[in-house]
Amino acid sequence: MNIFEIVAHRGVATHYPENTIPAFLRAIELGADAFELDVRLTKDKIPVVYHYYYLDKITSLPGPIFNYTYQQLSQARFLNAQSSPDSLKIPTLVEVLETIGGKIGLEIEIKGPEPEAALLIGDVLRKFKSLWKTIEVTSYEITLLLSIREQCPGITPDLLYPRTEPWMRLDVVGYEALHKARLAQARAVHLHPSQLSAQVVDTVRSSGIEIHAWDVNDEPALQAIVEYNVPRICTDHFELAASFRKLTRV
Repeated sequence: MNIFEIVAHRGVATHYPENTIPAFLRAIELGADAFELDVRLTKDKIPVVYHYYYLDKITSLPGPIFNYTYQQLSQARFLNAQSSPDSLKIPTLVEVLETIGGKIGLEIEIKGPEPEAALLIGDVLRKFKSLWKTIEVTSYEITLLLSIREQCPGITPDLLYPRTEPWMRLDVVGYEALHKARLAQARAVHLHPSQLSAQVVDTVRSSGIEIHAWDVNDEPALQAIVEYNVPRICTDHFELAASFRKLTRV
């Protein structure tokens, strides 16, 4: 059996831009267990799938996403795209769920910080209740996770824990990750591989909270995942993680 599940971070973006439907379909083709997508709100409060604040990082539009309506965003062209199928655009969350829902697991990150973000995303998710078993909702924002639990009771919330601040040692990381996950009523807390240790793992799991890992992008990180029996990872390098898993499968 597989020793861990692999989540393709923003899809598999080797041929198509991240967070687009073609990148998500590529994750399905390659056999990912799930893919991660980021949800932000447009100026007219439409939940769309895009990671950054600024559009000019990967599209032809200048400035931050919150300055644009969805209609305006639909005109964005992706820079450096190898090809331009009709589906190569900034999709809405509804479009992703309609196109791909049920075909693969989904890890939906609520970026926020708008207080209404969870309410609006919850409105969408309630229309796809049959997919909830395949969905986990993540965020760095505890309030948004509590809100999504209220909006969608039964859906799985996971807390994202940020990179360690310079002053923090792993004893504080474990303690803080545990109690922030408790505050969020989260099923799991997502840690960076550099934050894993026997002490951290024992501290978090002592209260029945699981550990997942993000940014698992090289072999030492994958080795740590196996050492600490982490059941689910998120990676930018799907092929590397899949090859490693195949070689270490039990």
